[in-house]
Amino acid sequence: MADAAKVTNMPAANSKALPYKRVLLKMSGEVLMGTKEFGIDPAVVNRVAMDVKEVIDMGIEVCIVVGAGNIFRGVSGASQGMDRTTADYMGMLGICINALALQNALENIHVQTRVQSAIRMDAICEPYIRRKAMRHMEKGRVVIFAAGTGNPYFTTDTTGALRASEMDCDAIFKGTKVDGVYTADPFKDPKAEHFKNISYMDVLTKDLKVMDATAISLARENKVPIVIFNIRETGNFAKVLKGDGKCTVVSNS
Repeated sequence: MADAAKVTNMPAANSKALPYKRVLLKMSGEVLMGTKEFGIDPAVVNRVAMDVKEVIDMGIEVCIVVGAGNIFRGVSGASQGMDRTTADYMGMLGICINALALQNALENIHVQTRVQSAIRMDAICEPYIRRKAMRHMEKGRVVIFAAGTGNPYFTTDTTGALRASEMDCDAIFKGTKVDGVYTADPFKDPKAEHFKNISYMDVLTKDLKVMDATAISLARENKVPIVIFNIRETGNFAKVLKGDGKCTVVSNS
């Protein structure tokens, strides 16, 4: 794990009191389209970038995995008769579009950012190199991992769990439209109960749809906690990191 003193954006003293030094932010592509039915809402992308900057300014190292549901879903394409492998590769290209949009928004507010792709695209971003990515974060840069794992049949949830494990992250922060895990859909059932903490095994056995089973199993094997929070609330990323926001923590405990 990187020494907090190497992070250039904020004095190390501010990060010592926090439980996390390096985290991975996982969010769906749908977050970036805001209230639109398709594509990217620049205002939402800029707001997410500001939330990430707030966390960086706390002295925490951040990497990001974003989906492509706002552009193209491989599973959806396959369900309509498209070859699954081709559809998944199309989804990976959609992820790259979102990654570049996030990079642009972050650099517009003076946050140094690098996009690393699992599929080589040398004209627009770096190839994924683990040690290089870790060095970027040690220098206070945000690293956005694009193109998923580079392989079909794997979701961006699994990519998030994989990259968090490879980067020695203290936790995966999954930004969603809800503030944690409930016994039922809180939008449909007002009596749904919120879990403050829940085990990986309970998520799997109760089929709670926090992340796909492969991602949960990978996080469990590598002991990477998953924090589920509402990313659509401005400033909530930093708030949850400080322990003040409502969320659910998925871990072995």
